[in-house]
Amino acid sequence: MTGAQARDRYLFLLFLRWFPVGMWVPIVVLLPLDRGLTLAEAGLAASLQGFVVLALELPTGGLSDSWGRRPVLLLSSVIGLASVTVLIFADTFAMFALVYVLQGIYRALDSGPLESWYVDATLADDPDAKLERGLSAGGTVAGVAIGTGALVTSGIVAWVHLPGVPTLVQPVLLILALQLAGFAALALLVREAPHPSGKRSLLASIRDVPGVIVEGARIVRRSRVLLCLLGVSLCWGFGMVTFEVLMPVRLSELVGGPERAVELTGPVSAAAWFVNALGAAAITLVTARLGVGRTAVLLPLLHGASIVLMGLAAGPAGVIAAHLVCYTAHGASGPVSMTLLHREVTSEHRSTVMSMSSMIWQPAGALGQILLTLLASGVSTSVAIIAGGVVLALASPLYLPAMRAERRKPVPV
Repeated sequence: MTGAQARDRYLFLLFLRWFPVGMWVPIVVLLPLDRGLTLAEAGLAASLQGFVVLALELPTGGLSDSWGRRPVLLLSSVIGLASVTVLIFADTFAMFALVYVLQGIYRALDSGPLESWYVDATLADDPDAKLERGLSAGGTVAGVAIGTGALVTSGIVAWVHLPGVPTLVQPVLLILALQLAGFAALALLVREAPHPSGKRSLLASIRDVPGVIVEGARIVRRSRVLLCLLGVSLCWGFGMVTFEVLMPVRLSELVGGPERAVELTGPVSAAAWFVNALGAAAITLVTARLGVGRTAVLLPLLHGASIVLMGLAAGPAGVIAAHLVCYTAHGASGPVSMTLLHREVTSEHRSTVMSMSSMIWQPAGALGQILLTLLASGVSTSVAIIAGGVVLALASPLYLPAMRAERRKPVPV
């Protein structure tokens, strides 16, 4: 498989992966609220996903390195389908908790294998390939997919009324169908070279997981760059709660209710993910001029400042404008950060190290779900958003070791 073929398949699979996520974005908080949960209960249920990921992230990352990218991707897709099926019927805290436990298993399995497969295939075809170009294109496709999905949900809520189906459940039915299509696409398009030790059974691969994890941990411990990049994930995970969870709540406060907020959140989320895609597409122009490391140092400052402005804004127009700036910075940040990470690892431990990053990011998000939703309930949503923005901006100095490493030894990827 050529690098161009791998890139095309990667981008298509990314679109199928993130389009259903975009459809979920406008209703992720509002659906449980509509079903009778409080904001704190919704935040607590959602936080379970992060804790499940904390428990499973490293084992599943090691499984991807020892068993293979393709089988892990297929298994994750099956778990994701189960989660969406439960979501259709969820109407209690316990059922939403089950949804997020399954989502945690799904995210732990899904975290890294597709990107690792793409990077491995690209470097196998051309060891000097510029990874930031493909990863930037991936960020653009993901942003467009999420934005389009959010817009579709908004249209469904506003204009589609199926007899006997609650308004906010209608998008979930389409999400289920799209995830079925994603499973079929993974089965058809993901091809990888045989494992160095031959065809692996699941049990044999599981037995190798501890060794893979230990070696991955040694690699991280020896690299100050990787340690700091994991710290970035901590700040990101906590701060992302502001624009993924609290922004719709803030908008609902300003416009007078959840149903009106859904109608606005769909187009706003779509616009946010479109500018996210623009940020991912344009960031290669900035990195070509400033370097990947220096760009990485500057982006959290812009990202955090936009979140603080979102919390300070007194009307919906100000919140939406700051939200769009936030998502532009968010889209630009992903490809830059992942390029720095991929420079530090080889194929044998790529998914494991990526899983370490996600392992920190997800529980940090869970902690943010709990603390920031409690702060929003006890003080105000605005104060909670500002606090999250400050934490996210603290990621900036953690990129300095990567910037210094880039200056000492420029690399082709």
